[in-house]
Amino acid sequence: MEIPKENNPQCDKLFEVSFEACNRVGGIYRVLESKADKMIHHYGDKYFLIGPYYRDKARGEFKEEAAPPKMRKVFYNLQNEGIRCHYGKWLIKGKPTAILIDFSDFFYKADEIKKEMWDEFGVDSLDTGYDFNEPVVWSYAAGRLIRELDSEYKEEKTVAHFHEWLSGAGLLYLKSKKAGVRTVFTTHATTLGRTLAFHSINFYNLLDKLDPEEEVRKYGVLAKHSIEKASAKACDVFTTVSEITGMEAEKFLERKPDVYLPNGLDIEKFLSFEDIVVKHRLQRKRLREFVASYFFPYYKFDLEETLFYFIIGRNELRAKGIDVFINSLGKLNRKMKEEDSNRTIVAFLFIPADVRGINPSLLENVEYFRDFQDSVEGTLPEIEERIFYNILREKKLTKESLISEDYLLDIEKKLHRMKRGGENPSLSTHHLNSLHDEIINHLKEAGLSNREDDRVKVIYYPVYLTGHDGLSNLSYEEALEACHMGVFPSFYEPWGYTPLEAAALGVSSVTTDLAGFGRFCTGLKAKKERPGIYVLEREKHSDEDVAEDLYSFLHKFTKTSRRERVENKIEARKIAAKADWRIFVHNYIEAHNKALDS
Repeated sequence: MEIPKENNPQCDKLFEVSFEACNRVGGIYRVLESKADKMIHHYGDKYFLIGPYYRDKARGEFKEEAAPPKMRKVFYNLQNEGIRCHYGKWLIKGKPTAILIDFSDFFYKADEIKKEMWDEFGVDSLDTGYDFNEPVVWSYAAGRLIRELDSEYKEEKTVAHFHEWLSGAGLLYLKSKKAGVRTVFTTHATTLGRTLAFHSINFYNLLDKLDPEEEVRKYGVLAKHSIEKASAKACDVFTTVSEITGMEAEKFLERKPDVYLPNGLDIEKFLSFEDIVVKHRLQRKRLREFVASYFFPYYKFDLEETLFYFIIGRNELRAKGIDVFINSLGKLNRKMKEEDSNRTIVAFLFIPADVRGINPSLLENVEYFRDFQDSVEGTLPEIEERIFYNILREKKLTKESLISEDYLLDIEKKLHRMKRGGENPSLSTHHLNSLHDEIINHLKEAGLSNREDDRVKVIYYPVYLTGHDGLSNLSYEEALEACHMGVFPSFYEPWGYTPLEAAALGVSSVTTDLAGFGRFCTGLKAKKERPGIYVLEREKHSDEDVAEDLYSFLHKFTKTSRRERVENKIEARKIAAKADWRIFVHNYIEAHNKALDS
């Protein structure tokens, strides 16, 4: 994937239509939110986002304002149809203008809209429910709005950019009415590709053999696939987020992308490398404290010689490569035991699951540990003062002169209270509702059970990182900053934000050539001794070979020095800088300009 050339917008008005504008329900929200400032930089007051209006979600995200007179006129006319438009600012960096549509009174048109899509484009949506009808009614209303605004601003060149099948009805409406608006459609992940991956089918090796129409019926996603395919074919410019997604789109949607729109980050929001090093030390200290409270009641190991690996994402054992990660950790554990390594690896699986609550034993361990920590930290100023005055008096420093017998006895009691025996630390921080959790079963099969002699320890953390969960109390970013390596061996990842975010935070990571971001990294450079981001070759390779390759890399990383890890951090940060929205926004401009030329 080439880094785009700079270009200037040619349209007079750009409407970017997404069900996730001011509506945090998935990854596209992050795409829109992170690039908005750069869109404003290039498009200024020509740029408008269109999303759904949900009063509770809009509160705190959206500030309503008076619309310009021409728009007010259109809004008033649409209100008679049950389409209520709210004009204002999305309260994010750049404060882009947003038009949010309340379509609750427009639902009476649902069946008519679906019939129209069938008649005009063959979209098969006969037996659909609310999850399909809701975005279809909203996006059709968005299409109505754009057409009316285009009629009001007759002399201006208008482009409408639609994201995912959820906005497809609006695009199809504009095409069916032969509106003068030029259209761009982006699929971030094909419906069928996502579905097959969820069912653990590595379809990239089967692209020549699969019958898409048969598969969408088999898995019950015909309607979503149908509207997605119709939108991809009808739009003036078709785009995907990566070359790998373009491959599945060409097969499943029968159109090759005209432009690739990779997902970037606003690098300005991230710390400088100097500050990253400081933050790593700070968050690593907090994570070490949690690890100590987790394991030290049972046995001890050297935290100074411990590295933290992590995987984070949806609970999709195979699609996200969780199984490959676990298998490689099992191999690594056996190898490190054979070598009698002085290093310990603690691998975190930040994978949300259905939980009953925090493991009570762990909660007790954490409380006892923090009580012990408070006792030590509380007496440090007093000990420091005694050291100072004893040195001044040229008095010999002894344990007795610095720490009282009563204090030592109190500390001994607290240490004893922390101890647990006769069992291993649990694999999970929480009790899981499923008695046959796939991840727990896979950990056990790989021989990972947190025994004292295991050199690889595992903590399955099945809740979202909020920063106030009562355990580590680390937020998403803080947890990433604390770790030494992120591991994401996915076989389905249209782009892959997490390794990019990790890189921006100065954290090395592993991705694959089946991830859009992985292919982007591969295109940037030749292999280096300290790559920053390591790209596993997963396309056309067996899971066993991938696990072996990953194991070899992780084993090599366990032997790295601090200097070598810093070199990896520097390289990772350099790669992240090449995925800045300042660069990638020009792909969007290219797509919009190309639509005007079509």
